[in-house]
Formats: sequence, structure tokens, C-alpha cells
Amino acid sequence: MNYNEALLVNEYRGGLLECAHYGHICIVDERGNIVGRAGNPQATVFTRSAAKPIQAIPGIRAGIKEAYGLTDEEIAIMAASHRAEEIHVETLNRILEKTGLTEERLICAPSLPLDRVAKEQLLRQGGTYRRIYHNCSGKHLGVLAYCKMKGYPLESYNHPEHPAQKEILTTLAGLAGLTEAQITLGTDGCGFPVFALPLSALASAYLKLACPDLIEDTATAEAVRVITGAMNRQPLLVAGTGRVDSILLDDPNIVAKGGFKGVYAFALRRERVGITFKIQDGSEEEWGMIALSVLEQLGYENEGTLQKLREAFPSSIKNDEGWEVGKAETVFQLER
Repeated sequence: MNYNEALLVNEYRGGLLECAHYGHICIVDERGNIVGRAGNPQATVFTRSAAKPIQAIPGIRAGIKEAYGLTDEEIAIMAASHRAEEIHVETLNRILEKTGLTEERLICAPSLPLDRVAKEQLLRQGGTYRRIYHNCSGKHLGVLAYCKMKGYPLESYNHPEHPAQKEILTTLAGLAGLTEAQITLGTDGCGFPVFALPLSALASAYLKLACPDLIEDTATAEAVRVITGAMNRQPLLVAGTGRVDSILLDDPNIVAKGGFKGVYAFALRRERVGITFKIQDGSEEEWGMIALSVLEQLGYENEGTLQKLREAFPSSIKNDEGWEVGKAETVFQLER
């Protein structure tokens, strides 16, 4: 069945509608059944950084944690879209020290910190662009560490035909319940392969991240427990201060990760559901509001998590001086 995009969020300024954000939402249960939706639950989307916890699986499954003595912080940042805050940079530097890798090995572009405070501090101190500041550098270091341990070529670690990338694709396909041929490959902003698949398949993959007992392969299931456990114990490492990933992951019942251009994925352990959504115009500002509305409509019981989302992502729109100049509101109703 074909579905139109659903209206997800309206934004008002001066009493007039200024922006309308459309998209798709999909919720699946442990049998892969679609139990909630708005718009098209089968819409094909690029995973972007929502794939990062899955991209970390081959290395953890093969034993890089034990080989290099990696901590929860160092594993969590391998699944991160970090902001290069001080805690992120310190953790990344420890990975470099433990693995013996050099920053020059990274193919992600030299960057400035995404965190405003960290960037201002760096520039005041005379700092400049570094590859380690790129928000995907943890993911790259995780794959490079795996390649070094296995003796794989380091120079081509981002190529789709590289054995590490082939293993990532196979792992994703297995978790998503797809064949590799059903996943379309593109190139992500950081230079890695990026995957396009239906929202429903990504939701099923995320449910397995939250509930690894659904994974048949015991080594993969154990790797997932290690990765998601580290993400929940070190949520600030996965994103940053005030970021929706870190807020949701602070709840031990939730596994969550967003991706660029408006794609988001999370899953609930106790309720055993996987949830994905895509804001079609690529906006990310509405992630927290949409996640909050989904949880409220599902009757989520952890009021503390709901309140954190309300406080971090209020409906009021403020200008640069902090004046309230408008409001945003979610307008979708999940269909069951």
C-alpha cells in the first residue's frame, strides 16, 4: 500500500504558520509487524549515523575490546556523533594511544568542534581543524582498530569492497531481515558507505539492538550487549550536552541514535518495540519533540525521561536574544 507523507510538526511565528515538517514514522514489534505508523512505514531512507552502533559490531564481535583494553567510554564513542567536547576529545586520544593508530589514518575531513563552547575555546587557544574533531571520528577509529587487529589494509578501510565494510553490510542485513541486495549503498559525508533501507527494516534492526535475545548468532548478540550497554552507561559520549541521543540513552530502557538529514531510530527494551522516523526535509530540530510525542502516545511510563525531553525541547520558539517569538507543535497521531 502506498502512503502519503504525514504532517509531523507545525511551527508558528507571529501567529502565522511558518514551517510545516512532513515525514514518516514506523513502529514494529518483535515479530516484525508494523504496530504503529504515520505516513509510509516502508519509506526507504538512508541510515546515515543511525547505523553507527551496527557499524561497531564487527570489531567488538572480533575482540577489539579485549585486544586494546577498551573502556565503556571508548566503545560508546565508536557509536557516536560527538560534538568534540573535552570529554570526547580525551576519549578519542585514549583510543589513539591504546591502538597505536595515528590521526592521519582517518579519512573523515579535518573539522572544528560542533559544540559551540568547545569551538570557541579551541579558537581562543590558537587551535585549528583536526580529523579527530569530526563527529564521525569515533566510528572511523573503531573500524581502523578492527582492521589493524585483523591485518586488513588500513588505506582502503572505507571502500565498500573492503572486508570490514563487507562485514558491516552483512551484519546490518541480518539485523534488518533483508538480503544485502535489498540495501542500496551510497557514500556518507564522512566517506563511509551509507545504507538505504525501509524504515520498518531499520526499526527491526534497532529492536534487536535493544533486545539482543532476538539475535540468533550468539557472538553478534554479545557484541550488541557490549555496545548498547556502553551507550547507556556513557550517554554523553554518544552525542553531547543537551542532545536528544544522550537524553534518551540516559534511560536504560532505550537504545537510540540519530542520523543526518532527519532520520532517527530508537527502541524500547521493556516494551519490545523498534521506532524509526524520517523528517522529509532533513531537519533535526524536531527530533526531540517527535520522540516525545511518540513515547507519550505509546503510554511510556518513565515520566523522568519524558520530562527531560520536554525541558530540552520546549514548544516555544525563541530568538537569538531569548525572546519567545513563536511555537512548535507535533500534530501527528499514530495509526495502530
